[in-house]
Amino acid sequence: MGGRRATRRWRAAAVLGAVLAAWSVGTPAEASRNRELTVMTQNLYLGSSLQPAIEADTAGEFVAAVATIYGTAVFTNFPARAQVIADEIAAQKPDLIGLQEVSTWTATPLHVGPTPPSFDFLVILQEALAARGLSYEVAAVSENASIGPAPLVAPDFGCNPPSPTTGAFDCVVSLSDRDVILVNTTTPALHWSGSQSGRYEEQATLDIPGPGEESFDRGWASIEVSYRGRDFKFVNTHLEVEDFEAVQEAQARELLAGPLAGTGNVVLVGDFNSATNGSTTDTYDILTSSGLVDAAPVPGVATCCQNGTLTNPTSQLSTRIDLILTRGAVNGSDPDYLLGAMAPPPQRPGPRWASDHAGVVEDILLLV
Repeated sequence: MGGRRATRRWRAAAVLGAVLAAWSVGTPAEASRNRELTVMTQNLYLGSSLQPAIEADTAGEFVAAVATIYGTAVFTNFPARAQVIADEIAAQKPDLIGLQEVSTWTATPLHVGPTPPSFDFLVILQEALAARGLSYEVAAVSENASIGPAPLVAPDFGCNPPSPTTGAFDCVVSLSDRDVILVNTTTPALHWSGSQSGRYEEQATLDIPGPGEESFDRGWASIEVSYRGRDFKFVNTHLEVEDFEAVQEAQARELLAGPLAGTGNVVLVGDFNSATNGSTTDTYDILTSSGLVDAAPVPGVATCCQNGTLTNPTSQLSTRIDLILTRGAVNGSDPDYLLGAMAPPPQRPGPRWASDHAGVVEDILLLV
C-alpha cells in the first residue's frame, strides 16, 4: 500500500496545483504536496469482552468471569495481532497515529511456580514496528481505567482454584487501559510539543461483586503539531460505549469545551462509539454540528466490530464509529479502511483478525 499512498499524495497535489495555477501563475504543485500528512486511528482491542464480569452477581461468579476474560485475552494473542497491525503501519507509513485500547494485562503469581503471561500492548507494538525499521515515539498518553488486581484462576499456567483450607489464590491479574499518540520520527519537518491529557468528568460506573464500583475513566490525549509552517492540534480519544448514551454525549461536549476549545486547526481521531448514521447516539451529530468535518465519509463502510474472540471467518463489521475529524485549514481525502485480516496460527485455533475494529488512514492537506 506504500505505492498507493504515494499515488494518493500525487493526485491530491496535482488537483490542488491545477486550481492554484488558475489564479496564481507559477505556483508549484510541489508546495501543496509538501503540506500533506497521513494520519491513522486504530483501536487495538483489549483482547476480550468484559461483559462476563459486568454480569456477575456474586463474588464466585466474578472470579469465574475473570478466568474467562483473561483466557480470552491470551487466546486472542496480541503479540501475533501486533505483527499484522505493524505490517499495515509499515505499508501506510502514517505520520501521526491515534491508538485506543492500548492495554496492559499484568498477571502476577503470588508464589513460586505459576507462570501466567503478561502483555503490555504498547511495548509489543513498538517492538514490532522497530523490527520493521520504523521509528514511532510516544508523544502523549491518556491513562484510563485501572482494574484489579483480581483473583485469577488459570490452571494452564499453574494458577489453580483457591485452596479449600486457606482460600488463597495462586495468582492475580490487573488490566489497565490507555489511549496513545505516536509520531513518526522520520517525517522531515514534522515537529510536536505540548503533550496533554485529561479525563472526562462524566463517567459511567458499574458496581461489580468483589472489586465494587469500577469505571473505564475515559479520557483524551493531545499534542500541538507544526509542519512546514502550518500548525494544528492532534487529539485522540475513546468515548464511552453506546449503552451509556447520556454519558457518551456529555463526554463529546466536554471534548468540545476542553481540548477542542477555540478556533484553531484540529485533527481529531478516535473510537467515538457513535454510529455515523445516527442509529445509536447523537454524539456524531454533536461533533459534526460544531464545525468538525468528517474526513472519511465513505458510504457503506463500517469499522466495528468482529466477535469477541476474533474467530469469525468473514467480517462482521456493521457500523462506522472510528473516525478522523478535522476543523479549520485542514482537508482530508481518499481514506483507507484497514481490515486487518490474518490467518490463524498454524496447528491450533487462533484469532482471524488483528482487532475487532478496522483502522482508518487518511491523507490530510494543510491549507494556507
